[in-house]
This record gives sequence, C-alpha cells and structure tokens, in this order.
Amino acid sequence: MSEYILGIETSCDETAVAIVKGGTEIVSNVVASQIESHKRFGGVVPEIASRHHVEQITVVIEEALAKAEMTIAEMDAIAVTEGPGLVGALLVGVNAAKALAFAHQKPLIGVHHIAGHIYANRLVEEFEFPLLALVVSGGHTELIVMKEHGKFEIIGETRDDAAGEAYDKVARTLKLPYPGGPKIDELAHIGAQRIDFPRAWLEDSFDFSFSGLKSAVINTLHNASQKGIEYKHEDIAASFQASVVDVLVEKTYRAAIENNVKQVIVAGGVAANKGLRKAMETKFKEERMNVMFPPLSLCTDNAAMIASAGYIAYKQGHRSGWDLNANPGLDLEMYANRGK
Repeated sequence: MSEYILGIETSCDETAVAIVKGGTEIVSNVVASQIESHKRFGGVVPEIASRHHVEQITVVIEEALAKAEMTIAEMDAIAVTEGPGLVGALLVGVNAAKALAFAHQKPLIGVHHIAGHIYANRLVEEFEFPLLALVVSGGHTELIVMKEHGKFEIIGETRDDAAGEAYDKVARTLKLPYPGGPKIDELAHIGAQRIDFPRAWLEDSFDFSFSGLKSAVINTLHNASQKGIEYKHEDIAASFQASVVDVLVEKTYRAAIENNVKQVIVAGGVAANKGLRKAMETKFKEERMNVMFPPLSLCTDNAAMIASAGYIAYKQGHRSGWDLNANPGLDLEMYANRGK
C-alpha cells in the first residue's frame, strides 16, 4: 500500500499544496503565485508575502484535495517546509500544517526546503547513490553529496551571493522586469559574449562566489555610461550568463569525478535556466555521466517536492512535535541528523 502525503510550501512567495503518492507520484499540485504583487517592488516584500499566504492557504489546500478527489482523512501524513525561508511566510504554512495534523490526528513532518528541491527530481526518476546535487536558486548555491536517502553532505556552498541572487541584481541593473533571472536567460540566447567577465574559481574549493561577477557587471555598465559607450542588454546577459554557467558546470563536474558519484541532479529555480541545462547536458554527455533536471514546473517552489521529501522522512520514522516552528536559518546537515 502506497502512502499519501499532503505537502505544504510557503517559504517565500508561492502558496503551494500538493498530494503525492508513494513519494514519486503527483496526485495533485497547486501553486498560487504572488509574482504580480511583488513585481512593482522589483523583488519579494516579506510582509506582503505573508499576508498573501494567509489569504490563500485555505483555498489552496481545498483545491489540492478537490483535484485529487480525496480528503484529509485519507492522508497518511502532513509535510510542511519548516525552513529555511522568510520567517513570516514559513509560519503560515507551519501553523496550517499543525492545525490539519492536530485536527485529524495525522503525523506531522517538518521538511527542509533544499531537501525538497533535491527530491523534486525523484518525482521524475529514481535516485542512484551516491549522487551529487547542484542546488541553484535565489538564496542557495550548493553542491551536496547524498550516499543514501535523507542524508546530505554539503561539500560546496556560496561564500556571498547565490547564483539566482546575482541574476536578479544584474537584471535590476539592466532595468529588466521582475523576476529578472528568466529575462537574463532569454536575452543571453540572442546576445553575443562580447565581454570577458571574471570567473571565481576559488582555487581547488567547491565553494562559489558571484559577488565579484555582479560588481564587475555593474562597474562595466557604469563606466560605459560615463564614457558614452552603449552595450546591448543581450550582450551583457550573454557574457554574464557564460561566466555563471562556466563556474557551475566545471565545479559540478570536478565534484562528481572526485566523489565518484553515479548520478548528478540539478535542483532549484535556476535549474530552469536553458543555458545551464544545455551546458550541463553537453558536459556530462561527453563524460557519459547521468545528469538529471526536474521539469520546469518543479524547478521553482512547489509542494510536490516537499511531499516527496516528507515521504522519505515519514518512512524513516521521523516525526515533528506540536512545538514545530518556522526556522528561517535551518541547517541542512543538522536537519539530516535530527533524532540521532
């Protein structure tokens, strides 16, 4: 008998609820986006995000159940993102999950947001261990080795700006509409790499740094403006993206070889980037290594990934108490070792 997990995700600006069967089969997956509300501010406003979650959470839960043609009574557990994320946004999801679990006497399972992004891939294909996950999003750029389900070893992380954050800041400098990352990717495919922006290799480390690249782009545009030089936006985008992708692909490849992994997966919002997908597929195809991306609908925040990760925690016997709280700085490795 396959267990049904209801997942809730409210870590940033999407109110999402999903029902997943057996950790791998999506029964329903509903996402209420707030992009239009935050667009005029050029980024996510935490207080506005929290208010929208409060308004949407009950509606989205009901819609997910209706689409699945199921009831809470038929769920085996309730999984929810407990962190990291915006504390006010997280609190809405956590308290909704606690209320559902308490009222219906269902097990409650707190899930790490990054674990969720990784497990989005398992909704497409089974994992082969050991595997290497490259997580790239607005707040995270990490290389994570997994030797078994639910265990995460971070071998590389960002020392400053995450890749997605750099994309958004460069997009803002170019006065592109929010969200800026997809716009940069679009422009990069019609532009030319006319500027050799820096690549932060950080010697032999698997860590990342994109702050210097972001500053280089801003300084290039500022100096060009003072000298009356005009760069095409698409050329800036192409040159910037080439720098980001080169570093992500090369470090992921070196980490995969060094850790002798069987599978490489890419996760997070930036996993939707066409330039990154093409470069990763080309590099790893040459080396005859299996690289996997989730479908575009599962790259950005969603609740199916939380339910999938929650299923593994459920099967491993992890349960959260009624004192479960939002944890905006939740550490992935500490989360993986909970209960020990």
